[in-house]
Amino acid sequence: MSRLTPQQVRRRLEQGLVPAVPVPFSAASVMDLQAQQRYIAYMSGQPVAGVAVWAHTGRGLHLSREQRLQVLRAWSKGLTSRAEKDVKIVVAGVGGLPTAGYDFKAFLASALEMARDALAGGAHAFLVHPPAPFRHSPDSDALVFDYHKQIARLRAPLILFYLYEAAGGISYSPELLRRLLALPEVVGIKLATLDSVMTFQSVAKLVAREFPRKLLITGEDRFLGYSLMCGAAAALVGMGAACTSLQHQLLRAHFDGDARGFLALSQAVDRLSQVLFVPPMEGYIRRMLWTLVHTGILSRESAYDPWGPELDESEFVAIGKTLRALGELPPRRARRVARA
Repeated sequence: MSRLTPQQVRRRLEQGLVPAVPVPFSAASVMDLQAQQRYIAYMSGQPVAGVAVWAHTGRGLHLSREQRLQVLRAWSKGLTSRAEKDVKIVVAGVGGLPTAGYDFKAFLASALEMARDALAGGAHAFLVHPPAPFRHSPDSDALVFDYHKQIARLRAPLILFYLYEAAGGISYSPELLRRLLALPEVVGIKLATLDSVMTFQSVAKLVAREFPRKLLITGEDRFLGYSLMCGAAAALVGMGAACTSLQHQLLRAHFDGDARGFLALSQAVDRLSQVLFVPPMEGYIRRMLWTLVHTGILSRESAYDPWGPELDESEFVAIGKTLRALGELPPRRARRVARA
């Protein structure tokens, strides 16, 4: 059981930025623990409401159990504050593992084990990965609901995850969304539709109209500013893993009613997203790691994603040029890293 209630988690997340953090790996696919500690130290000083580990950006469904626990414990310890009012939320992605295949009982059992590990490791809330292997089953809605209900029985706050199908998600029907949002353990829903503004608008209206006490959380890196205009009250995004302050400023400008600042910041964040979230889309995780290299948080040696595609060096250079143009890098620093 989490030490925070769904209502407490909602209050701490509202109007906040929650980066979905990646895991630094070497070219030999070995997790770089020292690099991770440097990254945690950096993020602990950023204006965030918390972080999300084991999410898609953090390859939670691909890490070994030992690796997951190392990641969670490190972040939980690194973000701990003695002041109760300064507690940063640690959200852990939980879900059935790919090794379980299409056996629903085995899939659910692996999700429950992951959820129990998350609570034992210090997580405050779950981000529930969609049970993608069952999205085309004749009884898909019943299986999806049972999956969430079983996880909810662990009595921890839940964040639903509406993820576009190309990334392993499920297009939840309005009827299923209503059943899921009605669960008392559900804090809210993260929407990550990538390029379906209409889907975002429809779900946002459903939440605002029928579940006003549930938190609408944007996961829309490619239209972050507009998603806030559509009613999102918090952001849980992979792009927040780097250039965090820039995105925090965007949220603040929106919620403070600073229209001029919001427009300028939205333009800047959109420009950044257009070099990070591009085909091949699975490459965004390595691009986020490369962004952390440019900004001096990580080295090139710890900026690999074992499960992502190979990317051309020209993309690394383009990211550096964009960061420099946005004022996220001192020019001299950007030139030195780009040659590394």
